[in-house]
Amino acid sequence: RFLSYVSSMNRKLQGEIDKTLKKVSEGVLDFDGIFKKVYAATSSNQKEKYEGDLKKEIKKLQRYRDQIKSWISSNEVKHKTGLLDSKKLIEMKMEQFKVCEKETKTKAYSKEGLGQHKANSDGGSSEARNFIVKSIDALKTQIEQAEGELENIPTATTGNKKKKADGPNPKAESLQKTIERHQYHLNALEQILRALDNERLSTDKVMEIKDTVEYYIDSHQDPDFMEDDTTYDSLGIRIYLPGELNQDDE
Repeated sequence: RFLSYVSSMNRKLQGEIDKTLKKVSEGVLDFDGIFKKVYAATSSNQKEKYEGDLKKEIKKLQRYRDQIKSWISSNEVKHKTGLLDSKKLIEMKMEQFKVCEKETKTKAYSKEGLGQHKANSDGGSSEARNFIVKSIDALKTQIEQAEGELENIPTATTGNKKKKADGPNPKAESLQKTIERHQYHLNALEQILRALDNERLSTDKVMEIKDTVEYYIDSHQDPDFMEDDTTYDSLGIRIYLPGELNQDDE
């Protein structure tokens, strides 16, 4: 029985690996397609859109890479050639994205001109603040939408025994989980905004989390979405939960 159980677990793990490697292949094809569109774009609006799409794709691939790295380091996985090949392929795409992003920023700076850039010396701080404020507004809107959907889901009246028989509503549970995660990020971003305004956080530090936060807001409903639990770790400040803030005030 034990050997049968182990064999079953191994099959399940291999199935997850195969599924992920397939998603990597599909993601690389999508990345390459968008990459070509970025350089073929005939207008700045088109180019900006494709660059945003490219950023989303590379974030997905990076999360697959994180999972692949954990399998590579696991003793449970014996055949690692496919994993290593996929990891290397993703890292090649990451380098391509860096080059593309660098070229875009270089062109943006050349268009602005050094004089204008110096005149707006607090531009970086303004950009960081705008990103945080925009993210807070987006999360608040999504929370309101989720709460509205939750209210429209029929629930049993108090004392109705039929509710227990029916069990929990998967849609309601999913919405509640989304609301809780959004509130966590909303609370974190509000603290980060205060720290930025009080100069306890540098602009560079705040901008480091921009891609991850935007990826969460834009893609949290995607079937392949994988949340990064370490989003705010690099900031070097403690993110308090609402209850903790109240306790500290007392």
